Amino acid sequence: MLILIVQFVLGLLYANAGEWGMHKYILHGLGKNRHSFWAYHWYEHHAVCAKHAMLDPGYQTINLSTWNTQSKELVVLAGIVIMHVPMGWFYPIFVSAVYVSLALYYYKHRKAHLDPVWARTHLRWHYEHHLGSNYSANWCVTWPWCDYLLGTRVKNTTVE
Repeated sequence: MLILIVQFVLGLLYANAGEWGMHKYILHGLGKNRHSFWAYHWYEHHAVCAKHAMLDPGYQTINLSTWNTQSKELVVLAGIVIMHVPMGWFYPIFVSAVYVSLALYYYKHRKAHLDPVWARTHLRWHYEHHLGSNYSANWCVTWPWCDYLLGTRVKNTTVE
């Protein structure tokens, strides 16, 4: 039983580290290049959120026939799911934790950009990432564990 609990906790930590690294190095790093696939994050998602004070109207409907920020995000999440399928044969609880984290990520991220008041209360670190003065901090969305662990959780008391 202990090994299953350890697998689940490690899966959650692994997913949070992946979320942190992907956001910092891929979405913001590679995404700064306008010709990169990842540019949607910086030039679409962040631009819309800055213009609408955290709200991203693109999340109101899920339309996979439109190639936009939301459909790209879902394709990337699906790719992460597929990449972890082989590992599920050997570490099913670990991979289950990763999948739970991915589902929570999408739910919380979408809700945060549809309800900025909720985000300010429940995902303060992500709210501050978008509306604070430092876009190079607060990389986590689901939980700020790796931001605290790696020193990138920067509280911004001036954001309201």
